[in-house]
Amino acid sequence: MSRRNISSGTRWESSVGYSRAVRVGQHVWVAGTTAVDAGGEIAAPGDAYGQAEFILQKIGRALAEAGASFEDVVRTRMYLTRAEDQGPVGRAHAAVFAGIRPAATMIVVAALVDPALLVEIEVEAWISQP
Repeated sequence: MSRRNISSGTRWESSVGYSRAVRVGQHVWVAGTTAVDAGGEIAAPGDAYGQAEFILQKIGRALAEAGASFEDVVRTRMYLTRAEDQGPVGRAHAAVFAGIRPAATMIVVAALVDPALLVEIEVEAWISQP
């Protein structure tokens, strides 16, 4: 089976040694994704819903480049730095996944790599038609 690495072009991918997404066969893994735009700026500072919405758009682009879509997502993991953001992040997640209903986990963590980042999301997809 061939492996395909998908890059979003951020400076961290090469310096840390990871890909935005990886596809092997029918399986796609999208790395933990934060609300950092192409210019390195944080989108929606202080707004967990806005960050989650931005992240999900970024994930959607990575899935599309891998030949997948949100409908193929079978697992999501959401990392929050503030427990009180579970409602807004859950609403952003539901806006994309309410009809798909992947297995999901939401975890509160002490911090992300930048204190202004409130949310990180990763997904796994299974493409039923290769």
